[in-house]
Amino acid sequence: MLRQDHLGEVVFVDLPEPGGQVSQGGGFGAVESVKATSDVLAPISGEIIEVNTKLSETPGLVNSSPYEDGWMIKIKPADPSELGKLLGPKEYTKFCEEEESH
Repeated sequence: MLRQDHLGEVVFVDLPEPGGQVSQGGGFGAVESVKATSDVLAPISGEIIEVNTKLSETPGLVNSSPYEDGWMIKIKPADPSELGKLLGPKEYTKFCEEEESH
């Protein structure tokens, strides 16, 4: 699992159009940085109801403001129970630190 702060400078973000469907854990786009191109995976299943068009002109928002201006898509959940399986910021940070130590 790749954390956004490991990408380096983000130079391009490829996002889908609103109205499409995503599946939990399935790819919906890509982020290109000076280091690599990485797939972006959906946290939950559902319909894409909004896409952050700011990222096409300012892809660096993914790193500079990941929790505010750098969001990618908004999803209308198909199965709200999937929300309970998501990690919060502290749990995710701990998970990533454990992964990095291996």
